[in-house]
Amino acid sequence: MCSAAGITAAASEQAKPEATSLLGRPLYQPEIPSEQRAELEIALDLARAAFKKDPADPDAAIWLGRRTAYLGRYREAISIYTQAIEQHPSEARLYRHRGHRYLTVRELDRALADLETAAHLTDGQPDEVEPDGLPNDRDTPTSTLQTNIWYHLGLARYLKGEFEEARRAFDTCHALSTNDDMRVAAANWLYLSLRRSGRDADAAALLDTIGAEMDLIENFEYHTLLLLHKGEETPESLLAEEVEALSQATLGYGVGAWYLLNGQPDQAREVFERILESPQWAAFGYLAAEAELFRSPAR
Repeated sequence: MCSAAGITAAASEQAKPEATSLLGRPLYQPEIPSEQRAELEIALDLARAAFKKDPADPDAAIWLGRRTAYLGRYREAISIYTQAIEQHPSEARLYRHRGHRYLTVRELDRALADLETAAHLTDGQPDEVEPDGLPNDRDTPTSTLQTNIWYHLGLARYLKGEFEEARRAFDTCHALSTNDDMRVAAANWLYLSLRRSGRDADAAALLDTIGAEMDLIENFEYHTLLLLHKGEETPESLLAEEVEALSQATLGYGVGAWYLLNGQPDQAREVFERILESPQWAAFGYLAAEAELFRSPAR
């Protein structure tokens, strides 16, 4: 049985990286503004207390892992999920969350194994809304357990350059999506996977489902990127936007991918390298840019 003491290892060893990038660089815990960190620490304390009260509750372990990861302590979060899986080997949510964090720390094969296990465990089961740890402006969760499993599974395949397998995963995620936020998130990666699998006609048909006006709460960047592929935005205008770092990685990777798809690899590489100057290495756009440079023969 996991104990609160056993799964709350000190994360103050700043000299020890959380991960090694695909390019071989050490990646350290991201800096968090003091006010935001204080709020996250309070939330973590509450999660720790709930776990201590009932360490056999998988929900308590999940939230302890999530709150730990929000502070950049990804290895510690993975350890929490691992110990909880020993108690609950059939709990798909634990594999889903550990798979996510294996992606964060660049262990793609382990992420893939966890997410495939989660997909198997939920096959034929009813879906369920996944509560947000960091609520959006409407306080309305936009994703579900199964859409998150297939979304992250698609990302693992995409990052490995397995675009046809990624296409199948994102297609499933898109089909399971019940709101515009999740649809545009899945459609963004599905479009890229279709194009890179040589399915240009299917990619064009997917863009026909994307309108200029959609009911979005949070995934505005993915919507904008789909409009870019439709020819309703320009890469220059998106690169000129002043946005916060996470959105910058999302938009930046999308623009770089647009350059790749439009036969401009040098411009794509320039954008990908610029993304890696950001400290937000846990963002999927950063990770995707890193994967492109890793696979590039010019690296």
